[in-house]
Amino acid sequence: MDKSRLIEATTEKAASEESGRPLRTEDVERVVDALFGTVERPGTIAEALAGGESVVLGSFGGFDHADGSAAFRPGQALTEYLRGTSG
Repeated sequence: MDKSRLIEATTEKAASEESGRPLRTEDVERVVDALFGTVERPGTIAEALAGGESVVLGSFGGFDHADGSAAFRPGQALTEYLRGTSG
């Protein structure tokens, strides 16, 4: 899944949520760019890692910075979902 499809799928998912309100594709793209960054500027995850912080996204997982590179560690909920053991 490339960035365009990720944004499209996220926009569709947000629109299908019962309690949510539809989001514009442009708004989802701005959030993705702010979170993950672009070629022109780093996102909030990169800035946090560069500042020595870890980024934890609940049971989805987290990002750590060590030895000049970033590492993603999947959380329990993501791992169980991918293994097919979660409801």
